[in-house]
Amino acid sequence: MKKIEIHTFSELLAQGKTPEILFWVGCAGSFDERAKKITKAFANILNQANVSFAVLGSEEGCTGDPAKRAGNEFLFQMQALSNIEVLNGYNVKKIVTTCPHCFNTLKNEYPELGGNYEVMHHTQFLKSLLNEGRLTVSGGAFKGKRITFHDPCYLGRANNVYEAPREVLEKLDAELSEMKSCKQKGLCCGAGGAQMFKDAEPGDKEINIKRTEEALDTKPDIIASGCPFCNTMLTDGIKNKKEEDNVQVLDIAELINQASDL
Repeated sequence: MKKIEIHTFSELLAQGKTPEILFWVGCAGSFDERAKKITKAFANILNQANVSFAVLGSEEGCTGDPAKRAGNEFLFQMQALSNIEVLNGYNVKKIVTTCPHCFNTLKNEYPELGGNYEVMHHTQFLKSLLNEGRLTVSGGAFKGKRITFHDPCYLGRANNVYEAPREVLEKLDAELSEMKSCKQKGLCCGAGGAQMFKDAEPGDKEINIKRTEEALDTKPDIIASGCPFCNTMLTDGIKNKKEEDNVQVLDIAELINQASDL
């Protein structure tokens, strides 16, 4: 996080400050080398837009999403209750995360265990920053580019968040093109439901390849997404199709970070 100012919740509270939001980084955003770039891009936007935020740092544990999707409810509850104890201890009110899996779990599954927070996906928060004028973009870096957006399952079909990411992308001076399967009919990248961590099952074609083919059918310069898992699966698909020199896979935070007038 060189050159990007990041504070933990405990640091700010010790200074008598209460951050506006808790940035929930997530496992991918913390440890995966590619996803770290998304984390840095979003943190940079928050800093430059003068948003007071903090992370939990080493106190943040996995939300338990992979364990729950894999059927280990006991492990999920252990992980969730540990996080809830930390969050409630800091009296956290508002959480923003770049991972739809974390977003879905924190928003929909933590309340029944005593964790009640306002939870936003980063595309929703970026939309609010743009609408409030706290963040502006020129989009010139993407002039003439063709962008297609992949709907992450846990953002779209699980939580009906379809317009926020598209409204953010519309701020760029680019052409948006929808895939054949999009929004409510969006196709999974193949990583959800803990599938990210197991070998593919027998079949004619891996689902991330099929999804990549649908994206390539739109003749894009950029495939945009809002999920680190989707980013990995689509990047692998692009490599499989030997299109990495022609097509980029970027998170919306990375696109806005490049286009922001900061």
